[in-house]
Amino acid sequence: MKIVRITKIVLSLLMLVSGVACQKEKGKLTVAALHVEAPFAMPAIQVPDFSRCETLRITDYGATPGDQQKTSRAIAQAIEAAHQRGGGTVVVPAGEWPTGAIHLKSHVNLHLEKDAVLRFSDQPADYLPPVMTTWEGMECYNYSPLIYAFECQNVAITGEGELNAKMDVWERWFARPPAHMAELKRLYYLSAEDRPVEERQMVNDSAHFRPHFLQFNRCENVLLEGVTITNSPFWTIHPYLCTNVVIRNVRVFAHGHNNDGVDPEMSQQVLIEDCVFDQGDDAIAIKSGRNQDAWRLNTPTKNVIVRNCLVKNGHQLVALGSELSGGIENVLVDSCRVLDGAKLNHLLFIKTNERRGGYVKNIHVRNVTAGKIDQGILGIETDVLYQWRDLVPTLERRLTPISEVYLTNVKAADVQFISRMQGQAELPIDRIRLDHVTADTLRKEAHLHENVTNFHTQN
Repeated sequence: MKIVRITKIVLSLLMLVSGVACQKEKGKLTVAALHVEAPFAMPAIQVPDFSRCETLRITDYGATPGDQQKTSRAIAQAIEAAHQRGGGTVVVPAGEWPTGAIHLKSHVNLHLEKDAVLRFSDQPADYLPPVMTTWEGMECYNYSPLIYAFECQNVAITGEGELNAKMDVWERWFARPPAHMAELKRLYYLSAEDRPVEERQMVNDSAHFRPHFLQFNRCENVLLEGVTITNSPFWTIHPYLCTNVVIRNVRVFAHGHNNDGVDPEMSQQVLIEDCVFDQGDDAIAIKSGRNQDAWRLNTPTKNVIVRNCLVKNGHQLVALGSELSGGIENVLVDSCRVLDGAKLNHLLFIKTNERRGGYVKNIHVRNVTAGKIDQGILGIETDVLYQWRDLVPTLERRLTPISEVYLTNVKAADVQFISRMQGQAELPIDRIRLDHVTADTLRKEAHLHENVTNFHTQN
């Protein structure tokens, strides 16, 4: 077993060094280094380039408009063929194509041509068998994400088409009846007891854990570019334990329950740029796992750049947490805009609680504008537990150190406050600096602070 694993690692390294071969007459898949400036040491992001690779059209594998079974099978066969060639682009032509779960493989680009729509079923059976995934920072086996990539290298979704989720069944699952809450408790204890993930089977008649739309799980060199994503059962775009992720020129509209736009979790070297978010929850929620699972995995979210994005609606422009037990550091939010009239709680909101541990440090927000904000520009809270407060007890208490948060050239039209920070007496929030952070209308006090040290502001 060890010899096989070592052989796979050696082969993977050779493929990355030489470029992954597509068919000789079509060229090679290459990996380019993308350099991004940041106020911290930012490694180059490795981005797959499929421009010289062979294209495989799903219609050549039997995809038929209006026939979900044939289309699903054709997509899977085309992905396998591209993978077996060592790299390729699977093309979805214009038209509406019904499908179930799509499982990507290494060295494959799923490309949607203009006016192509992949219409994803809302029948839970179409997302079985269960796969290794997560629910709000805890690992488990659950329904497959609508698009799922596990332990892939050089994987992409590109084009001008649309990924669209039917919502009839998932919307009925938005409710959280007692049976669902009981399953949440069960997973909480399974995770806290460090039970093997294979034992955490959450597909049954009562859990109703909705699947993610896109999850890249333990992947390297991920590109998501150009597509429109409409509706989502749960979190929309979820890079989990990934390295080198570029999300560019993507438009997301999802107003269901827990419909974050992008949730980078325990991922490193992430660039999110030129995107439009119209969300029912946070536009961008940076996370790093929950409690014991994240302490076990011990992987911080690190080196995340968000730039030139537009938010039309959402709870926050950028949230950190509350699942941040692995730690979050080196984040830059630059030149983003919140549309006037958008419903928004904060521009930057850092949230944690006594169960999380982890840390938050070296967070930079600059050159951001917004209209009216329901609450304020910067919020930091250290006692955010939502439904978990009374559902389960604190099994192990670990506080979250929060420090080095810098906002520069940030302006809003109308806010309750500029900053509200609620730290803990035994671990104050530390080293916060606001330079030229202003609002035209201030409905309450500018700064509402508890247990904060080394706070500086300058206008």
